[in-house]
Amino acid sequence: MELDFKQLSVAVRAIAEEKNLPEETVQEVVEQALAAAYKRDYGDREQEVKVKLNLKTGEVDAYVSKEVVSEVKNPDYEISLDQAKKLNKEVKLGEHIEVHERVNDFGRVAAQTAKQVILQRLREAEREIVMSEYEDKINTVINATVSRVEGNVVRVDLGKAQGIMPRSEQIQGERYYSGQRIKVYLKDVERGFRGPQLVVSRGNKEFIEWLFKAEVPEMESGAVEIKKLAREPGVRSKIAVWSNVPGIDPVGTFVGGHGSRVNAVMSEIGEQEKIDIIVYSENIEEFIINALSPTQVSKVVVDEKTKRAVVTVAEDQQSIAIGKGGQNVRLASKLTGYEIDIKPETGKTEEVQPDTDTAKTNEAATVKPSVPGRIKKKTELESSLIDAIEKQSE
Repeated sequence: MELDFKQLSVAVRAIAEEKNLPEETVQEVVEQALAAAYKRDYGDREQEVKVKLNLKTGEVDAYVSKEVVSEVKNPDYEISLDQAKKLNKEVKLGEHIEVHERVNDFGRVAAQTAKQVILQRLREAEREIVMSEYEDKINTVINATVSRVEGNVVRVDLGKAQGIMPRSEQIQGERYYSGQRIKVYLKDVERGFRGPQLVVSRGNKEFIEWLFKAEVPEMESGAVEIKKLAREPGVRSKIAVWSNVPGIDPVGTFVGGHGSRVNAVMSEIGEQEKIDIIVYSENIEEFIINALSPTQVSKVVVDEKTKRAVVTVAEDQQSIAIGKGGQNVRLASKLTGYEIDIKPETGKTEEVQPDTDTAKTNEAATVKPSVPGRIKKKTELESSLIDAIEKQSE
């Protein structure tokens, strides 16, 4: 069995184009495979061999490193001084010299070795390209297309790579289908056994922040900023905003004229998720009052040490403060970092009791803050290169 080197040269260019890899990278992979095949047929596996493939002519040249010795005992690793002098007049005993060998063909076993090495190294090269391509895009929003849905996992096409969106990173109630175009937040690029694993999200709070960055140019200039953000994806988000420039209304800036900016964000995440935009405050009592919006708060008593707060509201405001299923008070707690107790107004002064069982007796109204915490199929792509390797001639 012989390797058709000219056909192999053509395959290098085809594979480079199909896999979106640099041509020199694919050529290097093939040369490494040919070096392994050379050692299999003509030398020893421990030899130091470099192979050069001329893509224009299809010629293959091998360069074997040998030590210059006075008496040759192992011709695979050694060369006499007289022979070495013919190659390099300046060479001395003990030095290494590269001996050029022209390669015309390989046997069946060597060709199979070359095939296995090429497949393995191509996958490794492809993984490195993906890593370098997407590592600088971590913590940004990128465009994606849903490729398929597998149970609770959504697989997306990011252009040169595939990403996964686990159930925990999806928007509650959102439905995904093949071919759907969506925006996703690239959380991480993990090195796995099967290659780079790109983890994307639509359910994290950073996704909301990036969507607002695209709609609010004042964030880029630093005139306004998002100080705090709490989110229950698919349900509700609370955003605390701040203005660094006197005279600029931070809430109005994020809402936009006729609600254009906040509506643009909601159209991306789904109309079912509501967004509350409030003013951030360094004063924790004021911040808690803002965070519980639209509740009308009568009084706030906080305990800085235990990070707890008792909020007093009128009886008709209690259900609003707590929200459906405790949603409003829960998000306010996440936003402020304080455990919040909602109590109805009784006319008596309420104080924070860190050692009481308030959380147990009023579980629905007490919330603890959370702690932050088309590439073608590879079988098709590799076929042209494998065919070139396995091509036989009489």
